[in-house]
Amino acid sequence: MKRYFITGLLIWVPLGITLWVLNLLIGSMDQSLLLLPENWQPQAWLGFRIPGLGVILTLLVILATGLAAANIIGRRLVDFWESFLLRIPVVKTIYNSVKQVSDTLLASDSHAFRKVLLVRYPHPDAWSIAFQTKLPETVASELPEEHVAVFIPTAPSPVNGFYFFVRKSETIELDMSVDMALKTIVSMGVATDGGAAKKDKLRSRFAGNQ
Repeated sequence: MKRYFITGLLIWVPLGITLWVLNLLIGSMDQSLLLLPENWQPQAWLGFRIPGLGVILTLLVILATGLAAANIIGRRLVDFWESFLLRIPVVKTIYNSVKQVSDTLLASDSHAFRKVLLVRYPHPDAWSIAFQTKLPETVASELPEEHVAVFIPTAPSPVNGFYFFVRKSETIELDMSVDMALKTIVSMGVATDGGAAKKDKLRSRFAGNQ
């Protein structure tokens, strides 16, 4: 009986959490419909609410903003808006910090989290998965040896963690993708790339028998 109950949990818990997250995201983006005049809102002329229409509106607004910012006039408007925000004391600190992080992570030429490393943490006899990030030049010039900047995420929430400068010689670069490293951290080691290795082994064995 206990085995059947656990099997049921393993099916429903991931499905339930996935549906909950999707509902939260769709509900949040549906709030964008409130920006429209009341007569333009779909619920006003349809007579009922259709979940998900706000997602389409949000994506269209993001796409239109990107297209507008791609030309000279749009770029000037964005620069004017940013300069206005950077004049407001509290908003300046928040906006500037968030923009630097988003530019680093979302830029097409960004090198954030491109390498997965092993570093000694939290003590010399332990190893932790870390992501190599950008080392500030002012810090690099003050260090006697070659160092790298690393972000060590915490499990099971990789959005939190620690930012350190460590000797490059004391790190081990892993042949692991960032996605796989994040999956390993979130699952606390339960989800690994062992399944892919087994598939490759079976594939090679099958090819050898032919």
